[in-house]
Amino acid sequence: MTVVPSSQKDYVRFSLSSPESVRSAFESIAEAYYKAWGLGCVLTDIEGNIVAGEAPHAGCGSDPECSSARRKAAEEALRWGAPSMLICPAGYIIWAVPLMENSVVNGAIVVEKVAVGTPNDTLSPAGISRAASDLLTMVEEANITNAALLELRRIEAKRESERAKAIHEAKEQNYQSIRDLYLVEEPALISAIKRGDRHAAREILNRVLVGIYYLGRERPTLLKSFILELIVTMSRSAVEAGGDPSELLGVNFSSVADLAKIDTEEELCAWLVSMLERMMDAITSNRQYPSTVLLSAAVKYMEEHLTEDISRDEVADVACLSPSHFSRVVKQTFGQSFTELLARMRVDKARELLVRTEKSLIQICLDCGFSDQSYFTKVFQKYTGRTPGEYRRSHRPIGR
Repeated sequence: MTVVPSSQKDYVRFSLSSPESVRSAFESIAEAYYKAWGLGCVLTDIEGNIVAGEAPHAGCGSDPECSSARRKAAEEALRWGAPSMLICPAGYIIWAVPLMENSVVNGAIVVEKVAVGTPNDTLSPAGISRAASDLLTMVEEANITNAALLELRRIEAKRESERAKAIHEAKEQNYQSIRDLYLVEEPALISAIKRGDRHAAREILNRVLVGIYYLGRERPTLLKSFILELIVTMSRSAVEAGGDPSELLGVNFSSVADLAKIDTEEELCAWLVSMLERMMDAITSNRQYPSTVLLSAAVKYMEEHLTEDISRDEVADVACLSPSHFSRVVKQTFGQSFTELLARMRVDKARELLVRTEKSLIQICLDCGFSDQSYFTKVFQKYTGRTPGEYRRSHRPIGR
């Protein structure tokens, strides 16, 4: 992460002769912010010295330690792309947004509030977070900071956080091998590839990469062999999702030679991500996958879990389809909604149990996923034209 450098040549220092446009924007923000949060703002130069606005407490404006704290607040905001909470020497909570022209930092707008829990404290911790976020929004809307750069810093910070989290989880769970780590993520990765969800697939792949880099460090041969195995699994998932097998086979063979030449973690990451993108492209360009194949796993799952309270979203995930797409495919294939299909499957199961077993009606009701016998009778009659008792009697051999 890049932090605010201290050399004066990199900055335009705010002074009492600061551009009127900046000062005017600050005054508007300070007024609106006070109305919204009851908190005052100050305009500072790059060293944290107050050049406009009222100091929050006696001696604050001339205290070098307070100025240093305000500067630090601006540096942290630039580093993370968002205001960070600091404590000034007087015990006040402060946050800031840097003022920028392109990539040049000119100063900052800083807010200070009394310490949490003191008699004059009017904001909860959650309120402080919202107030800090609101300051960032106001400054960005006034166009006196580099909103694009701050957004980039936020994205970078998020990536670093996710990387640290993945490494921490890998340590905590004490995986014994790279394969153990991958097997945890494999179902979700395959599901994302099959349903064509690039964003989810990239996130999962990133978590896998972080883990295997951590566990496979100083073992490049093992790492590459695992990456090859991962590509085979991903390719199989892509074919099952409708990708052209000949195209995917060509992609794999043409890229193996490239993999052998890779020496660094960064190159390996880029190679694997490019492979994922090419697979997803192959799926998109050849998405003529038969609905019946996609639904087979879902129907099997429904049959095996008829006694449970299963939902459409749960079954759609098994089919590797989004819930809305799954609903459309079910309707197109069966001419029924998911709810109607599930009810019919449960009635079909009940019909079999009524004829082939001596179970009571209430037991059959429960075995087929109905929690209420009267509702079971109503649904059964809708699909068969008879009550469960009538159906059993009419389908039993005479004298039985």
